[in-house]
Amino acid sequence: MIYLDNAATTKPCEEAIEAAAKCMRSCFGNPSSLHKMGIEAEKIITSAKKTILNRLNKEGEIFFTSGATESNNLAIFGTAQALKRRGNRIVTTAIEHPSVAEPMKILAGRGFEIISIKPSEYESPQLFEDALIDAVNEKTILLSFMSVNNETGYITDSNRIYKAVKRKYPTCVIHVDGVQGFCKVPISADLISLSSHKIHGIKGVGALYKAKNTRLLPIVYGGGQQLGLRSGTEPVDLIAAFDAAIKAYPENFTLFSELRHKLMLLLEQLDGIIVNSKNSVDNIVNFSVIGIRSEIMLHFLEEKGIYVSSGSACSKGKISPVLEALGVSAQNADSAVRVSFCRNNTANELEILTEALSEGIKRFKR
Repeated sequence: MIYLDNAATTKPCEEAIEAAAKCMRSCFGNPSSLHKMGIEAEKIITSAKKTILNRLNKEGEIFFTSGATESNNLAIFGTAQALKRRGNRIVTTAIEHPSVAEPMKILAGRGFEIISIKPSEYESPQLFEDALIDAVNEKTILLSFMSVNNETGYITDSNRIYKAVKRKYPTCVIHVDGVQGFCKVPISADLISLSSHKIHGIKGVGALYKAKNTRLLPIVYGGGQQLGLRSGTEPVDLIAAFDAAIKAYPENFTLFSELRHKLMLLLEQLDGIIVNSKNSVDNIVNFSVIGIRSEIMLHFLEEKGIYVSSGSACSKGKISPVLEALGVSAQNADSAVRVSFCRNNTANELEILTEALSEGIKRFKR
């Protein structure tokens, strides 16, 4: 099996599996309990919070959620509820994950003014970022965007945007969907959404970073855990695995750049390939096989034990509006293939992939 769909999810690393198993066996207490088992469980949560803050190079608070979707919803709805008296303008982009795009549609229905900026309307990533910055005004309560796009790897420079917006409008809350960017690119924001299973942790847990003095109201109510912002008993075993996965995740990405360079050279040798990933991280490469629908090529590759994607795992085979917003034609979007690496992938796997692509092109080319 050759697994090249790591932007969808990653295989849990041994460190994460062992941490979760150890916790389930010997530290299964409720972290809200006052006895020794509860206190030990709380220590695991505290350790994980410190690990995340250290990797983000931030001071602030960490709140654990069920995953990035909940983190994004908490950031967006929580900010809108907390600051709606201050203004009703929210700025975002046309290339967001559904867990951001759908909440924006709901807020629009509630009377919020949603400004969505499309990268394809600008000649460069810098001009796109300038447009995001310029869209913020005194009525803007929230600016929300992803640091790395999950379908093409497109990078939006949160450090540059954060400094520029805060200089002019310091009360505007900046939220970054950092799911694909965490551990790969620097992230600056008041709120940052994270996911464990994208970095070889275990599915079912995510986190939201909140800078100090950032106002946010809860969207889940109950027992008042996590300072009342996210009620519910924390999944200590999954949090322990998240902690272990971060500690095990490499800080040197030479492998990703080498794999990307190798893949680009191999793709150049094939007919009818157009690369859609531009201004992107090294571990995500999106390309179109002209004349062959994504679904056909994906199933052909699967028969050979090669697993890739057509884009977001949440799109379920639909043509991606994100690719259109990034300037990819409808025809090319219909034939898009996403390859995403992890630290376990090899150059030899990419050779096998491109050999299979070549065979598929000869069989299915219209």
